[in-house]
Amino acid sequence: MKKTIITVVGKDTVGIIARVCTYLAENQINILDISQTIVQGYFNMMMIVDTNQTQKDFGIIVKELEQLGERIGVIIKCQKEEIFNQMHRI
Repeated sequence: MKKTIITVVGKDTVGIIARVCTYLAENQINILDISQTIVQGYFNMMMIVDTNQTQKDFGIIVKELEQLGERIGVIIKCQKEEIFNQMHRI
């Protein structure tokens, strides 16, 4: 399984989760875990997804999600699980 960590941060507006999840579903990317909070009007979401079934290269997914974030007014970042784990090791 190829896991990717996706984070979404920005001012809360209607449809953020729907837009991100629609992109993932259209690209056969399965959501394994999701957590989201809204703190004083700011939206924060972290997802762990499985990219095994997608036909797109990881770099394309990163770029398209960044562009989606720009369109909906949030910052979307993607990181492969192994890189994320190495960065957060104590």
